[in-house]
Amino acid sequence: MVKVFLFLFFCTSFLFSQESYMSVPLGETSEESREELLGLKIETFIDKKLYQQNKAYIDILFSPSSDYFYGQRIDSVKVIHTLKENGLLNLFFKKPTNLKLNFKTSGSPLFFVKIMGNSLRNIGYYRYVTAESNLNSREFTWSINLTSEYATDPFILQNELKKSGCEIVDIQKNSSADWTYTVDMRNGHLDVDVLEKGRIVKLKRSLYAHWLDISSVTKLQINSSRRDNWYPKISYYNNSLHLLKVIHKDTKRTKLILDIPKNAKYIKISDIYTLKNVKDDLVLIPRGSK
Repeated sequence: MVKVFLFLFFCTSFLFSQESYMSVPLGETSEESREELLGLKIETFIDKKLYQQNKAYIDILFSPSSDYFYGQRIDSVKVIHTLKENGLLNLFFKKPTNLKLNFKTSGSPLFFVKIMGNSLRNIGYYRYVTAESNLNSREFTWSINLTSEYATDPFILQNELKKSGCEIVDIQKNSSADWTYTVDMRNGHLDVDVLEKGRIVKLKRSLYAHWLDISSVTKLQINSSRRDNWYPKISYYNNSLHLLKVIHKDTKRTKLILDIPKNAKYIKISDIYTLKNVKDDLVLIPRGSK
């Protein structure tokens, strides 16, 4: 009971507030306490019987326990990776299974969903549906369902999220097909090209809208080839991904010069009908520095 209380206190202290993401000096927790907390965490990821049968092996794998902590926070990604690499955790299902993934953060919901959506697509998750989303004064939770032959590998997801300045700070296994991730996105940003004055950027043909960071420029010229039938749709967003302004052009354009709104961080470049209208590169010429 004491161990359970310690574990719950530990998780509560480090999961449900923005300050929970900060590291605490390692010396504040004894080696014995760390071992107990780590053991309890490991038991949430693998079958209890399997844990008891391999206790000696697990103790060797996770020694020293301090290697699996950031301050007093357990490095859940590293724990799962070690279990998986040593044959103690199987993330594959026997057949395609309905997988539920829950993501929690204390950051901006719109921004978070965009970053998570991009990261999931980049690791191969294209067909998922939002099951539910909840926002309260402490956190935002976004849950999705998808059919998959394996549970998400946290190590792969972590590496993808790091490209956007985000970090997985805790993982809970609710069942083999139901996982909850707590994500720190205080340093979050879209993993997109940053426009700079004088550096020409060519956007290759795509069926998806182009996102770019425009925080360093004040003007932008976009050139389209004469083969294109581009009817521009330009959207500006702030650093929390709130929409600031939308520009629609219902006539074909081969050249467009834009004045970037003062608080704009990102731009989305598309077509009011379909990007199939754009057959060649869109050429971006950034001007003016902030």
